[in-house]
Formats: sequence, C-alpha cells, structure tokens
Amino acid sequence: MSTKHIELNNLVKKQIDGFWNVNSDLEAAKLYWDEEFKMNYSNEGSQFMRIRKLVNEGIYNPKLLDWYNETQIKEFHDFAKSFKFEFKSYMAIKKFFENYATKSKDGKRILESYIDRVIVTSMYLGKGNEKQVKDLIEEILTGRYQPATPTFQDAGKWNSGEMVSCFLLEMDDNLNSIAYNLGTSMHLSKFGGGVAINVSNIRSRGESLRGVKGVTAGVMPILKLMEDSFAFANKLDQRNGAGAAYLSIFHWDIIEFLDTKKINADEKNRLQLLALGVTIPNIFFDLAKNNEEVALFAPLTVREAYGQHMSDMDMNKMYNKLKNNTKVEKQFVSARKLLLKLAQTQMESGYPYLVFLDNANDVHPLKDVGKIKMSNLCTEIFQLQEKSIINPYLINDEIKKDINCNLGSLNITNVMQNKDIEKTVSRAMDALTAVVELTDIKDAPGIRKANQEMRSVGLGALDLHGFLAKNRIMYESEIAREFASVFFAAVNYYSIKRSTELAVEKKFRFLGFEKSEYAKGTYFQNYLDNEFLPTSDKVKKLFDGIKLPTKRDWFNLKNQVMVNGMYHAYRMAIAPNQSTAYIANATPSVMPITSQIESRTYGNSSTYYPMPHMKRDNVLFYKSAYNMDQNKIIDMVAAIQPHVDQGISTILFVDSDTSTADLAKLYLKAFKSNLKSIYYTRTKNKKIEECESCHA
Repeated sequence: MSTKHIELNNLVKKQIDGFWNVNSDLEAAKLYWDEEFKMNYSNEGSQFMRIRKLVNEGIYNPKLLDWYNETQIKEFHDFAKSFKFEFKSYMAIKKFFENYATKSKDGKRILESYIDRVIVTSMYLGKGNEKQVKDLIEEILTGRYQPATPTFQDAGKWNSGEMVSCFLLEMDDNLNSIAYNLGTSMHLSKFGGGVAINVSNIRSRGESLRGVKGVTAGVMPILKLMEDSFAFANKLDQRNGAGAAYLSIFHWDIIEFLDTKKINADEKNRLQLLALGVTIPNIFFDLAKNNEEVALFAPLTVREAYGQHMSDMDMNKMYNKLKNNTKVEKQFVSARKLLLKLAQTQMESGYPYLVFLDNANDVHPLKDVGKIKMSNLCTEIFQLQEKSIINPYLINDEIKKDINCNLGSLNITNVMQNKDIEKTVSRAMDALTAVVELTDIKDAPGIRKANQEMRSVGLGALDLHGFLAKNRIMYESEIAREFASVFFAAVNYYSIKRSTELAVEKKFRFLGFEKSEYAKGTYFQNYLDNEFLPTSDKVKKLFDGIKLPTKRDWFNLKNQVMVNGMYHAYRMAIAPNQSTAYIANATPSVMPITSQIESRTYGNSSTYYPMPHMKRDNVLFYKSAYNMDQNKIIDMVAAIQPHVDQGISTILFVDSDTSTADLAKLYLKAFKSNLKSIYYTRTKNKKIEECESCHA
C-alpha cells in the first residue's frame, strides 16, 4: 500500500511563509481517493443494481427494495450527484472509508462511496417517503446535518448494529437485577452502543447478606464484571463495546471506586477500560464550602431504615436524617478532601465524570413524571429513569423504563450559511424520529419500553468554534456567548415546533406529557419573559435574513403545545461528536479546539487535521482550549444550557501547572453556573481513550 498520501498529509505541519501548508492536506485527500478508493471500490452497474446485489448478499436490508423502485433509486442517485460533494480534508476521507463505508465480508473491497452511504442512510430513514429521502440527502450532502456514528454506520444494513448511540440502565441490589443488567449490557454492547449503569443501589463492602454481617464485597466485583463484559461483547470488532458505572458521592464505597483509576492502583483493583461517573447533589457542595465532614452511607442500611434506595431520595432533604439515624451505618471523611480527590483522579485519568443531580432535576421538564439519576458515557443524556423489578424464574418481571437516545448534529456554519434554521432542524428531527421508529431492541426490554413510550432523541451541534473563528470572533468573548444563546434558542424553538407537529401527524404524545412542564406551560416562561434576539451589531449581522422566534412566536408555540402535545419526551443533547466532526469538516461539538492542527495516531502513522475554515486572516481566532480561561468555557456552556432540555458534554482543559485546588474551583464554578455535568478533564499531553460508541 502506498504511503504517499500520508506523507503529503504530514506536510501540513510544515509552515510556508508563517502559515500552515493546508494545501498539502487537500492534495493528500485527492491522492487517497485515487490510490485507495478508486482501486478498491466495486462500482459495477447502476445504483439500483448495486443495492439489489448487496440485498441479495445479505449486506443491505431488504426493506430498501420493498420501499423504493428502480426509478426512484435512480432519482435519488441523480439528485445526490447534483450536490457535487467532495471531501474537504484528508482526515475526513480516511475516516469515512476506514470506519463508515460498507466493505465486503472479507474486508478487501469498498462497497460504498460517500454518496452511496448517504443515499442508503436517507432511504432507510425515509421509510418509503420519497420527499423525506431527498430532504435528508440534501441536508447531509450540504453538510448541514450529520447523523451520529451508529446511525451513519448502520442505517440500511442487514444484521448490523443498532442506530442508537447510548443506553442507560439502573441496577438493583440483588442477583436477579445484577444478572439482568449485565446480560442486557452485553446485548447492547454487541451493537456497539455505549452503556452506562447506575450502581448506587448496590450494598457496600462489609454489609450483611442474608443476615450475616461483614460478608459483602461492595461494587468492585460488579465493576470488574462490567469491564469484562464490554470487552467481550463488541460490534464485530468494528466498534468496541464501552461502558460506564455511576456511583453516588454518598456511597460507602466511593473512595475505593475512585481509587480504581489511580496510576499506582493494584492491578486486581484497577479498571482500565470502564469509565466512571459520580452523581453529586447540592448538599455535598454545601458541606465542602463549610469545610464539614461528609457521611458516606451503607446503602443496605439506608434501605432497611427507610424502605427506599438512596438514589430515589432527595438527598438535600434526607442527608441530615440519614446522618443522625443510628440505624444507618456510615463513615465520615472531609468533604473538601473528597472534592480534591475527585480533582486529583480526573487529573490523573480524565475520570470520573461529574453529574450535578439537582442542576439537572431542577430544570427537568418532566420533573413530575420521574427523576434524573445519572447520565451516559458522554454526560449529555439526562432523562428520567426507573428500576425494573427482576423476579425469580416463573414470576413475571416488572419492566420499567431504562434510557436510550439516538443522536445527530447540526453543523452551525452550514446552517447559518443557508439562512433557514427551521428547515434543517425540522428535517433533522424527522431523521431522528425515524431512528426511534425503526429501533426495536427486544433483548433489552427496559430500553424497548422507554423507546416506545418516550420517543426520545438528542439533536446536537458541531462547529461552534469553527463558525466563530471564521467570522473573526474569539470563543471566550461575550459576543460569542450572545451568538450561541440566540442560535440555540432558535434550535430549541424549532425542535419543539416540529415535535408538536409530529404529535398531530402521528396521533401520539409521549407518555406522561400531561404532567410535564410543557403541558403546564411553565417550560416557556423564560422565553415569554426574555427576548432571545441579537443585541450587538456583530451578531445582528450574522443572523441577517434568518427568521428567529420572538416572544409572540413563543407564546403561540406554548398554546399549540398545550393543546396538541409533543411527540418526543426529550429533544436536544449536545454530544462530543469528534468522529463525525472530521467527516463534516467541523470543529467538534460546542467545545473549543485543542490545536490549530490536530494530530491523531493510527497504527504506525500520524494523521493531521487542519481546523476547518482556517486561513491566514483568521488563524489567531483559532485559540487552543489549553490557552483559554476555563471559566470562559464554562460561561459558554452556561449560555447554551438553558436552551437544551438535556445536557452538554463539557470538557475542561488543564496542564501540569493546574493544581487540584484550581480544578476543584472550576467544578464549583460549573455547579454554580447551572451546568449539569463535567465530562472529561483533559490534561495536556495525556491521551484519553474516548467512547466512539456514544459520540454523535
């Protein structure tokens, strides 16, 4: 295999007259097309003939030919070709053909071009609706909408993975539930999905079992089983299984839980692949602020004393009762030292993720329907969750709602350039809805139940930093935050609008709508009290010609929703979307970039990715996140969060000069700014293996 395209790409780092040699990247992309794609692409016959052949070979889903005839497929192909799509970077073309394009079963032949994959994805999500197919082809090929990795990889394929990105489960404190959750996790992992499990209900080390005291092993053995399960069950080696465990900050085993990520941890206790998350109620920060000790409770004794799990309690109300109850076993540690331990562990490993439970539940639109207890592998999913009751054999189980979410992202630059936010948001919501309706995971009944009853989706975004830099706006500026707030308020409006239209069209409301803040009208108060329209001349110019919702529009929408309902219980979630950002020629998510020229190592070679839209006259606006004031990154997320019903994957970027005390202060800043979570903390020059399963 030739390496000339790799060598050309590597010349990007060689500056010419003080600027990156970005032209060599495009030359490398063209050479890859000629040397790798053209030589290995099976391009025999018409689009219809190729699809029919792959259906007959068991690679494509037969529904593609049930839904569309030869004439329609030819129209789709001609329509797609009219956009004259070209990859805009070497990383994009390499990433697509190595990770997304369908290949022969022996892996030697490429069976799809980018246009082929877009057409098949759009056909499958269109479900026989010719207009919807063309709409989605247009949105993807113009780069305005990008389906998440699982959807873009698997849509239209037969016997492949699911199109859903992530799943959340809750484990109860008995062997039936433990076995059920581990088994369900493996089924979900084999699809390449990311799975997070709440283990906060598990009794701690040293508690009693069947009346015998001091015999339980705590959460550690379960974490080991989880890690082995995800390593074993993966998607045909195309996408690794990936999992996360979430534990309450008040759980007796929390110190041992965090120590599994210590650099010098004993190998029998160390967790190498499993991600960790910690759920934190408000009262913990009050204890840390007042320099008090925090009680870590033995969960079984809590349940025996109150008939309720800790994860089901409002710990702000119950903490002192538990602390003062002599029947509840507890140990005490310094709250500040525990906060610093969180920071130290994140500095060393990137983990744990932090979930600020009350920030999430206080603004939860379904707070009277259910409680948010945890998040997912990328900390952007925030949905209500229920525990299934798994009974002994021959006794029917009580299956409750777990959580699943499929994702997709708007490309902010291309959406703004098209000047029609509503059109792209509406089409994106239709595409995400199709994934919901085509998903039926029978091996995970709690997931299936939630999908059928809640119809949840997660519309996100990418290229915020790229758009700002292209328009010569500093990411840390007030102007940037003004733009982001206006943009995401509009996305929120149009996603709700489309959801209520779908409720009418499909004659379906998500279960529990009547108890939601949408049905009460209270969700809309912020938009009735405040006008989310541009105020500065710079931002007004950016939105020139774009229809933005006014207070009057929000008032009318509120009335429509209260009468007609909504199809989706949850609509928006901003995931990291690193992989798809490469293909979309975008900066990932709403986070700042880490480098003007990003480097990724694949095998024995490095691939370089110059940031999109970067030119000599705007290069100074591509400031690395490591050189930014992290408080300003938090401020940016805080400006967007009120318009996102779920969450935003928020990353902090630190270096060796950052102390654990400094990082702890950033946690407090994020908490006080009403962020719902902190994803990773990235330490400069330290590699962190992220979960592609759960990325958009």
